[in-house]
Amino acid sequence: MANRPTIKDVARAAGVSPTTVDRALNGRTVVRDDTMQKIADAAHRLGYHGKGLIQDKLNRSVPELRLGFVLLKKSQEFYRNFAQQIAVEVGARTDFRISADVRFSSSQSPDEFAALLTDLGRTCDAIACTAVNDKRLDPVVQGLKDRGVMVVSVLNDFAQGIRKGYVGLNNLKIGRVAAWTITKTVHTPGPLAIFVGGNRWHGHDLREVGFRSLVREADRGFTVLDTFVNLETRQVTYEATLDLIDRHPDLRGIYVAGGGMEGAIAALREVHATPQVALVVNELTAESRSALIDGYATMVISTPLADVCRTLVDLMVESRASGAQGASTQHFLDPRLVIPEIL
Repeated sequence: MANRPTIKDVARAAGVSPTTVDRALNGRTVVRDDTMQKIADAAHRLGYHGKGLIQDKLNRSVPELRLGFVLLKKSQEFYRNFAQQIAVEVGARTDFRISADVRFSSSQSPDEFAALLTDLGRTCDAIACTAVNDKRLDPVVQGLKDRGVMVVSVLNDFAQGIRKGYVGLNNLKIGRVAAWTITKTVHTPGPLAIFVGGNRWHGHDLREVGFRSLVREADRGFTVLDTFVNLETRQVTYEATLDLIDRHPDLRGIYVAGGGMEGAIAALREVHATPQVALVVNELTAESRSALIDGYATMVISTPLADVCRTLVDLMVESRASGAQGASTQHFLDPRLVIPEIL
Protein backbone atom coordinates (compact mmCIF):
# COMPACT_ATOMS: atom_id res chain seq x y z
CA MET A 1 0.00 0.00 0.00
CA ALA A 2 3.03 2.28 0.46
CA ASN A 3 3.30 2.80 -3.32
CA ARG A 4 -0.36 3.67 -3.77
CA PRO A 5 -0.60 6.84 -5.96
CA THR A 6 -1.63 10.04 -4.17
CA ILE A 7 -3.24 13.30 -5.22
CA LYS A 8 0.23 14.81 -5.45
CA ASP A 9 1.33 12.04 -7.85
CA VAL A 10 -1.71 12.65 -10.07
CA ALA A 11 -1.12 16.42 -9.98
CA ARG A 12 2.53 15.99 -10.98
CA ALA A 13 1.63 13.64 -13.87
CA ALA A 14 -1.13 15.98 -15.08
CA GLY A 15 0.97 19.13 -14.77
CA VAL A 16 -1.44 20.82 -12.37
CA SER A 17 -1.50 21.65 -8.67
CA PRO A 18 -2.73 19.25 -5.97
CA THR A 19 -5.42 21.82 -5.18
CA THR A 20 -6.77 21.53 -8.73
CA VAL A 21 -6.92 17.75 -8.42
CA ASP A 22 -8.74 18.14 -5.12
CA ARG A 23 -11.28 20.44 -6.77
CA ALA A 24 -11.73 17.90 -9.58
CA LEU A 25 -12.46 15.18 -7.02
CA ASN A 26 -14.70 17.15 -4.69
CA GLY A 27 -16.33 19.62 -7.05
CA ARG A 28 -15.85 22.63 -4.82
CA THR A 29 -15.30 24.88 -7.86
CA VAL A 30 -15.55 24.40 -11.60
CA VAL A 31 -12.54 22.82 -13.32
CA ARG A 32 -12.13 23.35 -17.06
CA ASP A 33 -12.93 20.34 -19.28
CA ASP A 34 -9.43 20.16 -20.81
CA THR A 35 -7.88 20.24 -17.32
CA MET A 36 -10.32 17.56 -16.13
CA GLN A 37 -9.26 15.43 -19.09
CA LYS A 38 -5.56 15.79 -18.21
CA ILE A 39 -6.29 14.80 -14.60
CA ALA A 40 -8.42 11.83 -15.69
CA ASP A 41 -5.72 10.62 -18.10
CA ALA A 42 -3.03 10.91 -15.40
CA ALA A 43 -5.22 9.09 -12.84
CA HIS A 44 -5.76 6.21 -15.29
CA ARG A 45 -2.06 5.96 -16.13
CA LEU A 46 -1.08 5.84 -12.45
CA GLY A 47 -3.93 3.59 -11.36
CA TYR A 48 -5.16 6.19 -8.86
CA HIS A 49 -7.99 4.82 -6.74
CA GLY A 50 -10.22 7.85 -7.42
CA LYS A 51 -9.95 7.63 -11.20
CA GLY A 52 -13.52 6.40 -11.58
CA LEU A 53 -14.90 9.39 -9.71
CA ILE A 54 -12.85 11.81 -11.82
CA GLN A 55 -13.95 10.14 -15.06
CA ASP A 56 -17.57 10.21 -13.96
CA LYS A 57 -17.37 13.95 -13.27
CA LEU A 58 -15.67 14.46 -16.62
CA ASN A 59 -18.37 12.48 -18.43
CA ARG A 60 -21.10 14.58 -16.86
CA SER A 61 -19.38 17.77 -18.02
CA VAL A 62 -18.84 16.70 -21.65
CA PRO A 63 -21.84 16.91 -24.03
CA GLU A 64 -23.07 13.77 -25.74
CA LEU A 65 -23.28 13.28 -29.48
CA ARG A 66 -24.67 10.35 -31.43
CA LEU A 67 -23.34 9.84 -34.96
CA GLY A 68 -24.73 7.42 -37.52
CA PHE A 69 -22.83 5.76 -40.36
CA VAL A 70 -24.05 3.81 -43.39
CA LEU A 71 -21.40 1.73 -45.13
CA LEU A 72 -21.60 -0.95 -47.81
CA LYS A 73 -21.24 -4.71 -47.58
CA LYS A 74 -19.89 -5.95 -44.26
CA SER A 75 -18.46 -8.98 -46.06
CA GLN A 76 -15.85 -6.75 -47.75
CA GLU A 77 -12.61 -6.26 -45.83
CA PHE A 78 -12.41 -2.58 -46.77
CA TYR A 79 -15.71 -1.71 -45.09
CA ARG A 80 -14.89 -3.74 -41.99
CA ASN A 81 -11.65 -1.74 -41.74
CA PHE A 82 -13.68 1.43 -42.29
CA ALA A 83 -15.92 0.62 -39.32
CA GLN A 84 -12.91 -0.09 -37.11
CA GLN A 85 -11.32 3.23 -38.03
CA ILE A 86 -14.54 5.09 -37.25
CA ALA A 87 -14.38 3.63 -33.74
CA VAL A 88 -10.77 4.82 -33.38
CA GLU A 89 -11.53 8.40 -34.44
CA VAL A 90 -14.70 8.63 -32.35
CA GLY A 91 -12.82 7.34 -29.31
CA ALA A 92 -10.08 9.95 -29.80
CA ARG A 93 -12.44 12.90 -29.28
CA THR A 94 -12.45 14.45 -25.81
CA ASP A 95 -14.71 17.46 -26.49
CA PHE A 96 -17.78 15.24 -26.90
CA ARG A 97 -18.87 11.85 -25.63
CA ILE A 98 -19.56 10.35 -29.03
CA SER A 99 -21.37 7.09 -29.68
CA ALA A 100 -21.26 5.66 -33.22
CA ASP A 101 -24.06 3.61 -34.75
CA VAL A 102 -22.60 1.87 -37.81
CA ARG A 103 -24.95 0.10 -40.23
CA PHE A 104 -24.13 -1.87 -43.38
CA SER A 105 -26.19 -1.92 -46.56
CA SER A 106 -26.45 -5.41 -48.02
CA SER A 107 -27.39 -4.19 -51.51
CA GLN A 108 -27.29 -1.20 -53.82
CA SER A 109 -31.02 -0.61 -53.45
CA PRO A 110 -32.07 3.04 -52.96
CA ASP A 111 -34.94 1.76 -50.81
CA GLU A 112 -32.50 0.10 -48.39
CA PHE A 113 -30.37 3.24 -48.17
CA ALA A 114 -33.50 5.31 -47.55
CA ALA A 115 -34.63 2.96 -44.79
CA LEU A 116 -31.24 3.02 -43.09
CA LEU A 117 -31.04 6.82 -43.24
CA THR A 118 -34.57 7.19 -41.90
CA ASP A 119 -33.96 4.78 -39.03
CA LEU A 120 -30.68 6.42 -38.00
CA GLY A 121 -32.32 9.84 -38.23
CA ARG A 122 -34.59 8.95 -35.33
CA THR A 123 -31.71 8.79 -32.86
CA CYS A 124 -28.63 10.41 -34.42
CA ASP A 125 -27.44 14.01 -34.46
CA ALA A 126 -25.64 13.64 -37.82
CA ILE A 127 -25.22 10.86 -40.39
CA ALA A 128 -22.47 9.91 -42.82
CA CYS A 129 -23.46 7.64 -45.68
CA THR A 130 -22.00 5.88 -48.68
CA ALA A 131 -24.96 5.54 -51.05
CA VAL A 132 -25.90 5.41 -54.71
CA ASN A 133 -27.02 8.44 -56.67
CA ASP A 134 -30.79 8.22 -56.87
CA LYS A 135 -33.43 10.95 -56.77
CA ARG A 136 -35.46 8.91 -54.28
CA LEU A 137 -32.82 9.66 -51.65
CA ASP A 138 -33.07 13.45 -52.07
CA PRO A 139 -36.36 13.89 -50.14
CA VAL A 140 -35.06 11.59 -47.39
CA VAL A 141 -31.91 13.69 -46.94
CA GLN A 142 -33.97 16.89 -47.17
CA GLY A 143 -36.36 15.62 -44.50
CA LEU A 144 -33.46 14.86 -42.16
CA LYS A 145 -31.97 18.28 -42.85
CA ASP A 146 -35.28 19.98 -42.02
CA ARG A 147 -35.19 18.23 -38.64
CA GLY A 148 -31.63 19.37 -37.99
CA VAL A 149 -29.94 16.06 -38.83
CA MET A 150 -27.20 16.82 -41.33
CA VAL A 151 -26.09 14.12 -43.80
CA VAL A 152 -22.54 13.86 -45.15
CA SER A 153 -21.84 11.82 -48.28
CA VAL A 154 -18.77 9.56 -48.16
CA LEU A 155 -16.69 8.22 -51.09
CA ASN A 156 -19.64 8.71 -53.49
CA ASP A 157 -21.21 12.18 -53.60
CA PHE A 158 -24.99 11.76 -53.55
CA ALA A 159 -27.82 14.20 -52.73
CA GLN A 160 -25.74 17.10 -54.00
CA GLY A 161 -27.17 20.48 -53.07
CA ILE A 162 -28.86 18.94 -50.01
CA ARG A 163 -26.19 17.02 -48.15
CA LYS A 164 -23.96 18.89 -45.73
CA GLY A 165 -20.69 17.90 -47.37
CA TYR A 166 -18.67 15.28 -49.18
CA VAL A 167 -15.61 13.48 -47.82
CA GLY A 168 -13.56 11.21 -50.07
CA LEU A 169 -11.27 11.14 -53.07
CA ASN A 170 -11.35 13.24 -56.21
CA ASN A 171 -12.73 10.45 -58.38
CA LEU A 172 -11.98 12.12 -61.70
CA LYS A 173 -8.30 12.30 -60.76
CA ILE A 174 -8.34 8.72 -59.45
CA GLY A 175 -9.44 7.49 -62.89
CA ARG A 176 -6.64 9.47 -64.50
CA VAL A 177 -4.08 8.02 -62.08
CA ALA A 178 -5.18 4.50 -63.02
CA ALA A 179 -4.88 5.22 -66.75
CA TRP A 180 -1.51 6.98 -66.32
CA THR A 181 -0.14 3.96 -64.46
CA ILE A 182 -1.18 1.49 -67.15
CA THR A 183 -0.14 3.59 -70.15
CA LYS A 184 3.26 4.31 -68.59
CA THR A 185 4.06 0.76 -67.52
CA VAL A 186 2.75 -1.15 -70.55
CA HIS A 187 5.02 -0.71 -73.55
CA THR A 188 2.93 -2.45 -76.24
CA PRO A 189 -0.36 -0.68 -77.06
CA GLY A 190 -3.62 -2.60 -77.13
CA PRO A 191 -7.09 -2.72 -75.63
CA LEU A 192 -7.82 -1.72 -72.04
CA ALA A 193 -10.87 -2.59 -69.93
CA ILE A 194 -12.61 -0.81 -67.09
CA PHE A 195 -15.11 -2.22 -64.58
CA VAL A 196 -17.60 -0.03 -62.69
CA GLY A 197 -20.07 -1.01 -60.01
CA GLY A 198 -23.14 0.32 -61.80
CA ASN A 199 -24.74 3.39 -63.32
CA ARG A 200 -25.91 4.68 -59.93
CA TRP A 201 -22.40 5.37 -58.64
CA HIS A 202 -21.48 8.91 -59.69
CA GLY A 203 -17.96 8.37 -58.33
CA HIS A 204 -17.46 5.42 -60.69
CA ASP A 205 -18.73 7.49 -63.62
CA LEU A 206 -16.14 10.13 -62.80
CA ARG A 207 -13.39 7.53 -62.57
CA GLU A 208 -14.37 6.20 -65.98
CA VAL A 209 -14.35 9.71 -67.47
CA GLY A 210 -10.91 10.38 -65.98
CA PHE A 211 -9.57 7.03 -67.20
CA ARG A 212 -10.76 7.52 -70.77
CA SER A 213 -9.62 11.14 -70.98
CA LEU A 214 -6.06 10.29 -69.90
CA VAL A 215 -5.85 7.41 -72.41
CA ARG A 216 -6.93 9.80 -75.19
CA GLU A 217 -4.46 12.45 -74.10
CA ALA A 218 -1.61 9.94 -73.87
CA ASP A 219 -2.24 9.06 -77.53
CA ARG A 220 -0.01 6.00 -77.39
CA GLY A 221 -2.23 3.63 -79.37
CA PHE A 222 -4.30 2.24 -76.49
CA THR A 223 -8.05 1.82 -76.86
CA VAL A 224 -10.66 1.50 -74.10
CA LEU A 225 -13.32 -1.17 -74.58
CA ASP A 226 -16.96 -0.68 -73.67
CA THR A 227 -17.36 -0.36 -69.90
CA PHE A 228 -18.23 -3.48 -67.92
CA VAL A 229 -20.74 -3.30 -65.04
CA ASN A 230 -19.82 -5.80 -62.32
CA LEU A 231 -22.25 -4.76 -59.53
CA GLU A 232 -19.15 -4.73 -57.29
CA THR A 233 -19.26 -8.51 -56.97
CA ARG A 234 -16.42 -10.98 -57.16
CA GLN A 235 -18.23 -13.61 -59.22
CA VAL A 236 -19.49 -11.25 -61.93
CA THR A 237 -16.01 -9.73 -62.26
CA TYR A 238 -14.39 -13.15 -62.39
CA GLU A 239 -16.66 -14.44 -65.18
CA ALA A 240 -16.47 -11.19 -67.15
CA THR A 241 -12.66 -11.13 -66.94
CA LEU A 242 -12.39 -14.70 -68.24
CA ASP A 243 -14.68 -13.81 -71.15
CA LEU A 244 -12.76 -10.60 -71.75
CA ILE A 245 -9.41 -12.40 -72.03
CA ASP A 246 -10.96 -15.02 -74.32
CA ARG A 247 -12.33 -12.39 -76.72
CA HIS A 248 -9.31 -10.08 -76.49
CA PRO A 249 -6.14 -12.17 -76.17
CA ASP A 250 -4.11 -8.97 -76.73
CA LEU A 251 -5.67 -7.29 -73.69
CA ARG A 252 -3.08 -4.98 -72.08
CA GLY A 253 -4.72 -3.64 -68.93
CA ILE A 254 -7.72 -3.65 -66.60
CA TYR A 255 -8.92 -1.05 -64.12
CA VAL A 256 -11.49 -2.10 -61.52
CA ALA A 257 -12.97 1.24 -60.49
CA GLY A 258 -15.00 -0.11 -57.57
CA GLY A 259 -15.48 -3.40 -55.75
CA GLY A 260 -15.09 -6.90 -57.16
CA MET A 261 -11.34 -6.76 -57.77
CA GLU A 262 -10.94 -10.24 -56.22
CA GLY A 263 -12.68 -11.71 -59.26
CA ALA A 264 -10.31 -10.04 -61.71
CA ILE A 265 -7.29 -11.19 -59.70
CA ALA A 266 -8.55 -14.79 -59.58
CA ALA A 267 -9.25 -14.83 -63.33
CA LEU A 268 -5.82 -13.45 -64.26
CA ARG A 269 -4.12 -16.00 -62.02
CA GLU A 270 -6.14 -18.80 -63.60
CA VAL A 271 -5.45 -17.85 -67.22
CA HIS A 272 -1.84 -16.68 -67.01
CA ALA A 273 0.87 -18.67 -65.26
CA THR A 274 2.87 -15.42 -65.10
CA PRO A 275 1.42 -11.88 -65.12
CA GLN A 276 0.52 -10.70 -68.63
CA VAL A 277 -2.08 -7.95 -68.03
CA ALA A 278 -1.55 -4.73 -66.05
CA LEU A 279 -4.17 -4.47 -63.31
CA VAL A 280 -5.02 -1.41 -61.20
CA VAL A 281 -7.48 -1.84 -58.33
CA ASN A 282 -8.76 0.10 -55.35
CA GLU A 283 -8.07 -0.57 -51.66
CA LEU A 284 -5.26 -2.52 -50.05
CA THR A 285 -6.59 -5.81 -48.69
CA ALA A 286 -5.07 -9.24 -48.15
CA GLU A 287 -5.91 -10.25 -51.74
CA SER A 288 -4.74 -7.07 -53.45
CA ARG A 289 -1.54 -7.13 -51.38
CA SER A 290 -0.87 -10.70 -52.49
CA ALA A 291 -1.57 -9.75 -56.11
CA LEU A 292 0.92 -6.87 -55.89
CA ILE A 293 3.61 -9.13 -54.47
CA ASP A 294 3.04 -11.79 -57.15
CA GLY A 295 2.92 -9.24 -59.98
CA TYR A 296 -0.75 -9.75 -60.91
CA ALA A 297 -1.57 -6.21 -59.77
CA THR A 298 0.44 -3.19 -60.91
CA MET A 299 -0.86 -0.64 -58.43
CA VAL A 300 -3.42 -0.30 -55.65
CA ILE A 301 -5.09 3.08 -55.18
CA SER A 302 -5.92 3.07 -51.48
CA THR A 303 -8.30 5.33 -49.57
CA PRO A 304 -6.57 6.93 -46.52
CA LEU A 305 -9.14 5.66 -44.02
CA ALA A 306 -7.66 7.41 -40.98
CA ASP A 307 -7.78 10.78 -42.77
CA VAL A 308 -11.27 10.11 -44.13
CA CYS A 309 -12.69 9.15 -40.74
CA ARG A 310 -11.00 12.02 -38.91
CA THR A 311 -12.27 14.57 -41.44
CA LEU A 312 -15.68 12.95 -41.41
CA VAL A 313 -16.10 13.08 -37.64
CA ASP A 314 -14.85 16.69 -37.57
CA LEU A 315 -17.39 17.69 -40.21
CA MET A 316 -20.24 15.87 -38.48
CA VAL A 317 -19.45 17.49 -35.13
CA GLU A 318 -19.22 20.88 -36.84
CA SER A 319 -22.50 20.30 -38.68
CA ARG A 320 -24.25 19.68 -35.38
CA ALA A 321 -23.19 23.12 -34.22
CA SER A 322 -23.75 25.06 -37.46
CA GLY A 323 -26.81 23.16 -38.72
CA ALA A 324 -28.25 24.19 -42.07
CA GLN A 325 -26.58 27.61 -41.80
CA GLY A 326 -23.06 26.31 -42.41
CA ALA A 327 -21.72 26.10 -45.95
CA SER A 328 -21.80 22.81 -47.83
CA THR A 329 -18.26 21.62 -48.43
CA GLN A 330 -16.19 19.08 -50.36
CA HIS A 331 -13.14 17.50 -48.77
CA PHE A 332 -10.88 15.79 -51.32
CA LEU A 333 -8.20 13.69 -49.65
CA ASP A 334 -5.04 12.37 -51.28
CA PRO A 335 -5.00 8.63 -52.02
CA ARG A 336 -2.20 6.30 -51.02
CA LEU A 337 -0.62 4.82 -54.15
CA VAL A 338 0.76 1.37 -53.39
CA ILE A 339 3.24 -0.46 -55.62
CA PRO A 340 5.01 -3.75 -54.89
CA GLU A 341 8.31 -2.10 -53.95
CA ILE A 342 6.88 -0.38 -50.86
CA LEU A 343 5.27 -3.48 -49.33
